[in-house]
Amino acid sequence: MTTAFDADVLIYAAAQGHPLGSRVARLFDRGDSGYAGVGSVLLMPEVLIKPMRLDPQSLETLRLRRFLSRIDLHPVDQNIITLALVLGMKYGLKTVDAIHLSTGALLGADRFLTNNRRDFHKEIEEIDIVYPEEL
Repeated sequence: MTTAFDADVLIYAAAQGHPLGSRVARLFDRGDSGYAGVGSVLLMPEVLIKPMRLDPQSLETLRLRRFLSRIDLHPVDQNIITLALVLGMKYGLKTVDAIHLSTGALLGADRFLTNNRRDFHKEIEEIDIVYPEEL
């Protein structure tokens, strides 16, 4: 099963002892060295800017960098943008959210892991929406 990641769940996973984050972190703790899932390169600045500004050597920063290294990150291309436009209009998504969702859908992910219930509801048809407590 291929998972596409939203930024919020990675931030939770990097926080020691976060109840939802521990479920997400387990996806990265498997013994193999392959990818834990897929995502947009936009995950990098979205999750790393703040912790790196505060302390580039913090445990949170190091964990986020480790998680990102285990995600097959894809550049934003014309196909992703075209689908992001469609999904953004169809579901009322913000630009970055539409890009994350379209990236997962175009890469053939089975599920999109997020805790953002306001924007990512179960009625989205292009990819299954999964919340951390469902893992």
